[in-house]
Amino acid sequence: MLSSAPITTMMPVMDMNRARNFYEAMLGLKPVGLKPDGKFVYACANGAFIALFPKEGGTKAEHTAISFQVENIGAAITALEKTGVVFEDYDLPGLKTVNHVCVLGSEKAAWFKDTEGNFLCIHEDAA
Repeated sequence: MLSSAPITTMMPVMDMNRARNFYEAMLGLKPVGLKPDGKFVYACANGAFIALFPKEGGTKAEHTAISFQVENIGAAITALEKTGVVFEDYDLPGLKTVNHVCVLGSEKAAWFKDTEGNFLCIHEDAA
């Protein structure tokens, strides 16, 4: 029943202007606009959306909140770093990054945080 329904990822933010600047200027997401309920919506690929909504104190998840699939993770990292995105680096058992990238089975992944402290990721299917 829901397999063909468009998905909206809900992202709580403490500072809407700061978050909007990050998602628009740094990530390059296409704004759809402000909704009457205070959410600000962005269009993503394949009918998916991201909606920022104001929440005092925010909500920081300790896991990846959004992962964007990219064709070339190295090129995506370079492009995002040029806009000011700062990637996380890890050296943990089972999770080690080299040049910001971790190989996890059949994919490569790199993580960064948004302005609200949420973990975001870019990933590429490994060949």
